[in-house]
Amino acid sequence: MASRALKLGTRRSALARAQSAAVARQLEHLHPGLEVELVGIETRGDRIIDRPLSAIEGKEFFTAEIDAALLAGEVDFTVHSYKDLRLERSARFLLAAVPRREQPRDIALFAPDARTRLAAGHELRIGSSSPRRASFVPPLLQRLLPHGAAAAAAPRVRLVELRGNVDSRLRRLHEPRGAARHLDGVVLAFAGLARLWADAANHGPLRELLAPLPRMVLPLSGCPAAPAQGALALECRRDDAVTAALLRAIDDAATRRAVDVERELLAQRGGGCHQRFGATQIQVPGLGTLLYRREAEQSGDALDAGAVQPQWTPESPLETPPGTVVAWDGSAIARTALESIDAGGAQSRERLPLAEALFVTHRHALPDGDAPLINPAASVWVPGLDTWRTLAARGVWVEGCAEGLGFAALQPLLAEPLLNLPPLDRWTVLTHAEAAAGWAAGEVIATYRHRPEREAAGAPPPAATHLYWHSSAQFERWHGRVRPDAHHACGPGKTYERLRRSGVQNLRMFPQVTHWREWLGL
Repeated sequence: MASRALKLGTRRSALARAQSAAVARQLEHLHPGLEVELVGIETRGDRIIDRPLSAIEGKEFFTAEIDAALLAGEVDFTVHSYKDLRLERSARFLLAAVPRREQPRDIALFAPDARTRLAAGHELRIGSSSPRRASFVPPLLQRLLPHGAAAAAAPRVRLVELRGNVDSRLRRLHEPRGAARHLDGVVLAFAGLARLWADAANHGPLRELLAPLPRMVLPLSGCPAAPAQGALALECRRDDAVTAALLRAIDDAATRRAVDVERELLAQRGGGCHQRFGATQIQVPGLGTLLYRREAEQSGDALDAGAVQPQWTPESPLETPPGTVVAWDGSAIARTALESIDAGGAQSRERLPLAEALFVTHRHALPDGDAPLINPAASVWVPGLDTWRTLAARGVWVEGCAEGLGFAALQPLLAEPLLNLPPLDRWTVLTHAEAAAGWAAGEVIATYRHRPEREAAGAPPPAATHLYWHSSAQFERWHGRVRPDAHHACGPGKTYERLRRSGVQNLRMFPQVTHWREWLGL
């Protein structure tokens, strides 16, 4: 195309300029000859850093001045953090593009001595400016931070008001203990840190600030993000068809659909950035979309019952089961006895002090007494909240989980450059004997097995038409009893992969067993 220049209006903060610069580079790459010039604009929200915005009258703290520049023709388009945009926008603006979303989750970062403070029973002061986080994060961290098995030993967490740019927030974790500005932790949007990490001008200083900090990527099932968190909104004037066409090249339809759903839910609650409400929709290949939503009124105790249940939209429609349904639910069957593998335990004890990254596939996979052997610098990840809570009660610092969606669904997050995790061939996986062969990690250690049972108690009846397999061990033990035309189901992850490799017909993946039960009307 012929050479032309566009002016991009952006806030002057380091994060805003980093994400705007990334958009500019993407557009210039897609449109040879295009030049994009960043125009920094100071907003009211950038000037007010000593008070919570929820206590100040007015709206559009981060957009009003930028909008004015666009309408005046001083810039050709603007880039906003989508969550900062009001629901009602001027008809003169066109939402020309919503690029592919960054990770929508929150991340908690802690002072270097946070583990010592927890062990000593001290309260942690965590900084955040979000009413939503103030509602969700303290009860979540109460359960997920490492602590003793006794309830009285659980960590105490208190959120305090925190404003300022990312750099200034992180520096408060490095203030001397006892200083007025010192904090034990901060909660930030993962996407913002990821964009700063990817920006050459910010990477070095950010790397230095983050290097010694323990972290936790907060699960959507316990802390759904703000609607549209992680997404960007590119706006231009509605009558500027040329600019609109250029921007449209980086629009991502899946991100736009997800954000539309989240913002519609926000609109139903009256809108505003001060809502104590979270809504995040993600897409899982082979499964469909999952919408996590949580109201501030929902008690933190709900996390003990499996956390927020996502709303599922299957990738392909579920047909109504024909005829009479005879269902067998493997998740309701009493678990078979487990037995430790001595050789696996010995191998685990030898490996844990050296592990760079560790995936513990089940709460039983980490042998009793081995938690203190884990390399303090290791990144520990788990399948879901149940295992996370169990390991936390054993004093293990867990960084994040797969939300019960399987390791494959977790891998895009693990590959995020911000986390700086080693490749899979340098991971250590602790699992059970029946699943060990299904892993491609660097070192896979089977620390326990399902003890074979002589009795068939709990086996699916011969007439079962629909079966839900809770584990690959169940399938191995009982699949020979199943009628050939039966419908099989299970959750995401290694069980599904095992059934698929076995050539099981009529196989369907469900996010959770509750979705399978709802489908069958149980």
